[in-house]
Amino acid sequence: MIETVVTTDLATCRALRRVVFIEEQGVSEADEVDDLDPIATHILARIDGTPTGCARIVPGTGYAKIGRVCVLASARGTGLGAALMQAGIAECRRQGYPMVKLGAQLHALGFYERLGFVAHGEVFDDAGIPHREMVLTL
Repeated sequence: MIETVVTTDLATCRALRRVVFIEEQGVSEADEVDDLDPIATHILARIDGTPTGCARIVPGTGYAKIGRVCVLASARGTGLGAALMQAGIAECRRQGYPMVKLGAQLHALGFYERLGFVAHGEVFDDAGIPHREMVLTL
C-alpha cells in the first residue's frame, strides 16, 4: 500500500535523497544539501510502511516549488512517484499557492506532463544534469 504524508522527518528524507541523487546519479553532496530544507514542507512516501520516496515544497512569491523529488529504484513504476507528486500538489493547493513550479530532469518531462505540468524555457544545468522548468497552474 502506498502512503504519502507531510513529515518533519528530515533525516529519512535526506537518506532517501542521498541514495538517489548522490549515490545513484552522482550529484555532489555540496549540490544536494542546501539551506532550503528548514523552510520547506517535506512529503514522505512509503510502500507498506517502508520509506521509498520524498519531495519538498519550497515557498516562493506567488508560487511554490516542488523539488528534490526522488523514488528509490526498487519502487519506480509502482505509482509511488505520481502519488508523491499528487500529494505535493495537494499540499501546495492547501497552502494557497496559485502555481507550482519545478525543475525537471529531461528524462522525466513526460512524467510531469502527465500530471499537468507544462515545460517552459531552455534546458539548464543543475548539478551536472540537464533540466527544464515546468509550471502547473492550480
